[in-house]
Amino acid sequence: MSATARKTAPLPDDIRAMKGGTPIVSLTAYTTPMAQMMDAHCDFVLVGDSVGMVLHGLPSTLGVTMEMMVMHGQAVARGLSSAMMVIDMPFGSYEQGPEQAFRNAARLMAETSAGAVKLEGGVAMADTIAFLVARGIPVMAHVGLTPQSINTLGGYKVQGRGDAGAALKADAEAVAAAGAFAVVLEKVPERLANDITEAVEIPTIGIGASAGCDGQILVVDDMLGLFTAFKAKFVKRYAELGKVGEAAIGAYAEDVRARRFPGPEHVFADVVPGAKA
Repeated sequence: MSATARKTAPLPDDIRAMKGGTPIVSLTAYTTPMAQMMDAHCDFVLVGDSVGMVLHGLPSTLGVTMEMMVMHGQAVARGLSSAMMVIDMPFGSYEQGPEQAFRNAARLMAETSAGAVKLEGGVAMADTIAFLVARGIPVMAHVGLTPQSINTLGGYKVQGRGDAGAALKADAEAVAAAGAFAVVLEKVPERLANDITEAVEIPTIGIGASAGCDGQILVVDDMLGLFTAFKAKFVKRYAELGKVGEAAIGAYAEDVRARRFPGPEHVFADVVPGAKA
């Protein structure tokens, strides 16, 4: 069923059941208006920790807090009715162990009404994923380039090339076996992404991976041209709203300085039209 025909939001099991079918559509969102725009078109919407870079001007996702994720999750939830909401667990909220992960995942779901959480890591996080799933918390996994590990990965590099491919494939297989209902593959060579998609029984969601993945996700500000600090190779710009917005702001500034704004139609008269003076 297409997102536009659906009347209720899918559950994690519904996303899992889309494996091998019509590609799954997803974008990130951080605000109510943006969520409203994508609700009818996406199968799930991710409240990503990319919010730190996109909206808060942070140099990476590492400074994002639980409080930030809760606030933006609540905002996005207000704009969704037919797409499922998945929310990122921020850096430091789950790596210590399964119990810590459960406390923070439970908080995120309870306070935002998210349908699932997403966390980064493969084999090392398999036990945590299994712990969460066994306690009623659906998990979307994320392997390949994991931005929260950027300091140990040596930068935003393609992951899984050459001999490293076997370990990355093992990561994807481990999270699937642990009970994740889907796995994001970020910045992974096309052939490896296809191999993983064939090997695992859960949907793969590509971002800088392959058109052969079971679905795709992009940061919405990237694809709309709102975030312009840099453009990743895997991003396709569907609009240039940043340039449009800057031009509009410039026109507004000119009108204000020239006293063209506000005009007569934007101000209020002392007397209500039609009333006796």
